[in-house]
Amino acid sequence: MNAPIAKTQPLTITAWGDTRVDPYAWLRNRDDDPDVLAYLEAENAYTEAAMAHTTELQERLFDEIRARIQETDLSVPVRKGTWWYYSRTEEGKQYGISCRRAAAADGSYDESQPEVVLLDENVEAEGHEFYATGVFDVSPDHRLLAHAADVTGAEVYTLRFRDLDAGADLPDVIEGVYYGSAWSADDRHFFYTRPDEAMRPYQVWRHELGTDPAADVLVFEEPDERFYLSVDLGRDERYLYIHAGSKVTDEVWFVEADRPTDAFRVVQRREQGVEYGVSHHGDRFLILTNADGAENFKLCDAPVDAPARANWREVIPHRPEVKLSGITTFTDHLVIHERVDATTQIRVRRLSDGAEHTIEQPEAVGTAGGGATPEFDSTVYRYRYESMRTPSSVFAYDLNTRERTLLKQQPVLGDFDPDRYGTERLWATAPDGVRVPMTVVYRKGFERDGSAPALLYGYGSYEASMDPYFSSIRLSLLDRGFCFAIAHIRGGGEMGRRWYTDGKYLQKKNTFTDFIACARHLIDEGWTSPARLAIRGGSAGGLLMGAVVNEAPELFGAVIAEVPFVDVLNTICDPSLPLTVMEWEEWGNPVEHEEYYRYLKSYAPYENVEAKDYPPMLVTAGLNDPRVSFWEPAKWVAKLRATKTDTNRLLLKTEMGAGHGGPSGRYNAWRDEAFVIAFVLDTVGGEGA
Repeated sequence: MNAPIAKTQPLTITAWGDTRVDPYAWLRNRDDDPDVLAYLEAENAYTEAAMAHTTELQERLFDEIRARIQETDLSVPVRKGTWWYYSRTEEGKQYGISCRRAAAADGSYDESQPEVVLLDENVEAEGHEFYATGVFDVSPDHRLLAHAADVTGAEVYTLRFRDLDAGADLPDVIEGVYYGSAWSADDRHFFYTRPDEAMRPYQVWRHELGTDPAADVLVFEEPDERFYLSVDLGRDERYLYIHAGSKVTDEVWFVEADRPTDAFRVVQRREQGVEYGVSHHGDRFLILTNADGAENFKLCDAPVDAPARANWREVIPHRPEVKLSGITTFTDHLVIHERVDATTQIRVRRLSDGAEHTIEQPEAVGTAGGGATPEFDSTVYRYRYESMRTPSSVFAYDLNTRERTLLKQQPVLGDFDPDRYGTERLWATAPDGVRVPMTVVYRKGFERDGSAPALLYGYGSYEASMDPYFSSIRLSLLDRGFCFAIAHIRGGGEMGRRWYTDGKYLQKKNTFTDFIACARHLIDEGWTSPARLAIRGGSAGGLLMGAVVNEAPELFGAVIAEVPFVDVLNTICDPSLPLTVMEWEEWGNPVEHEEYYRYLKSYAPYENVEAKDYPPMLVTAGLNDPRVSFWEPAKWVAKLRATKTDTNRLLLKTEMGAGHGGPSGRYNAWRDEAFVIAFVLDTVGGEGA
């Protein structure tokens, strides 16, 4: 079967005196050109045929993945008020089931209490190819559930309200809702957000239960296209907050949760470049901010009745070597989340006397983060810990006695033994001399003679930290002789705020050179060889894949680019597209500044495809994707196919009924992962593949 040939309808684009031709711009015309869907279907058929010889391998991988997972399982119940909340899964069912049980008289979890099913997503998903829950919010009195569903992958939701005593939805139905929600203290008013045509949440609305949604009140509207809105109820449930944030600036408004119809008041008016977030404690707000040059953030407080910046008082000072990532408040404790040298840590401060300590973790290279502890007056804090070899574990930690109790570790069925695997931190050196961390995992006995296969993963944008994490699916690679590495490259947040700012705007290329340095380090140190090195990234990580494969295609034996943001120049030059204006503070504004235009053009993967050999590539897309439009990977693949000089496989797989996150449902996701792993094994090899 021959590869599909995309027709060309060249579009000439001129900007800043620069003329470029986009031969595949027609692929944007999904609603006007019937050939677009036909082309995508032809690409899917070609991909299916090209991978047909791996069908048995895919089935074997799927069976392996499924065999390691405890399909009927229960999350650790979490108490809130007089109820214990949890979710569970059942073998053979795609989606989770959210439940609760009444607490015993002493407040403990009592399995003899009858289970109340709050939301069975399997029931909700019936008749739909795709299903995702975007809002799940129980009212303060525990009588009502606000839940919102998306059945296309476009991330626009339909909101409903369920009477939990009756187990039935109320007549109130609100269309066109986005993420973010909050109940008022009276359980009668509900706040939600709406997106505009560019998929920017720009409005906060208030609905009164039992009234016509057409009468809902617009509470807040954000006209600045750089800013997006969210709404939530504070941890102690005293205040409702509206957060208006751009990539570099914040503004927070608040109102008493028991006075939901009052006007919101501002904490501090927005100042360009000043970021802050707000928590309430007693008679003060705790404010996490980068104000006054606190690049890695500091913690301040201010009186609730006078919260403006002039009254901010330092509680935890800025420390250049430590990124203050967040806080969790309790009645007499402050849990402080930090990053030190690419490692997460949790510190505890007792407010009554200021005593502090750090929660020790079992491994030098792992990830510790916050868990579900909704009770504000609790003295026991839940947190999660995992590493590349240690399954995700939930601990209960007594903030006073420092006693730690393992509540649950992710079960891995079969003969899994974490002691069979090793994990460590590696450091590559970028061309500018900066040391770049990587985390690697492998099966013990791994020979570093360059003969083994490897998979290197990267992201490197939006200050997102790709911390070490456990994956039972990954064992299908490790047990076939692979090492797996995460490149903690600039543009992410692993090494603090400067690590992020050194990988954005006019320094974005550091992200790509860091990743290439990591690949070269793995090769030079004998972990793998170019022919056996696969690389993987999605979304902005897909942009990374496109950039590095243009720059150094000879280093890679296989590339997996999932929903890749590869048409970055055309997208960021078009403010009518979803999210573009907000993205200008991440990538730069090429419409108003020629310098950004030239810089984006110099690395945009689609613009820089050349007549040379490229490694085998698997590219994915989602037809309903609101974040990276399907035509970006489609155009890129079409241009690569027409330009490259090799005969290596180039496959495009488009989910025709899903969006940015791929197919919904856990079995569908496992099959999708089996497909990707089969491509990797079929391309770079592996023991017993």
